Amino acid sequence: MSQVTVVIGAGSIGQAIARRISAGKQVLLADLKLENADAAAKVLADAGFEVSTAVVDVSKRSDVVALAQKAAALGEVTGLIHAAGVSPTQASPKTNLTVDLYGTALVLEVFGSVMAPGGAAVVIASQSGHRLPALPPEQDKALATTPVEELLALSFLQPDQIKDSLHAYQISKRGNSLRVMAEAVRWGKRGARVNTISPGIINTPLARDELTGPRGPGYQRMIELCPAGRAGTPDEVGTVGALLMGAEGAFITGSDFLMDGGVTASYWYGELAPK
Repeated sequence: MSQVTVVIGAGSIGQAIARRISAGKQVLLADLKLENADAAAKVLADAGFEVSTAVVDVSKRSDVVALAQKAAALGEVTGLIHAAGVSPTQASPKTNLTVDLYGTALVLEVFGSVMAPGGAAVVIASQSGHRLPALPPEQDKALATTPVEELLALSFLQPDQIKDSLHAYQISKRGNSLRVMAEAVRWGKRGARVNTISPGIINTPLARDELTGPRGPGYQRMIELCPAGRAGTPDEVGTVGALLMGAEGAFITGSDFLMDGGVTASYWYGELAPK
């Protein structure tokens, strides 16, 4: 039976991880826009991968269930790369919470029921989740364990509490890493693993939107003042993703890997600290 890698979000980070772990496997590439999935599929197919595509809106349960069913029909689902999401500049607070928080929890719930033993997943979170101050323990637990369909009804996620897109994005990404911790327990009962990567500014089209948007000067300052002194590349995220999804990462599950060139370190203890 074929082994299948599912990539949700056809951007350069998802592709970079998929290229490292999908030799000899089928790749099912899903995106909100079919043209994005098709363009990415052509790049992978030209590099020798066997690729099919699908359309998915991660904020719709029926879409995510249909994608999981399509993947399982292709073979054993041994890999999942969840790289779909919106940025603060691209979307409203409500859309950030619906896509990045609810959508991720939904993907983890549905695919946690189809992953093959020995399978592994990576969820792309963000450095932003690490710059949110510590939440009360009860909020951490709620983000990690509240049933998916009740998640957006949590009192601390309501419009009177979340008033801007950046806050919505930060709490969504913090929620992603917490959710993965809780899901790792459930996935482990199937013999599968799941982790998050929290990248900093990576040279992608989404990052370019941010750098040319209203938060652009702040992003540029992060790049200039962080210890690495530069933005990252999708291939660097791909390297970490390959470790987490491969045999060498077999003892790693329920973890979050921050790779941001030291931006967060500088935010808490260096030149990027808020005045």
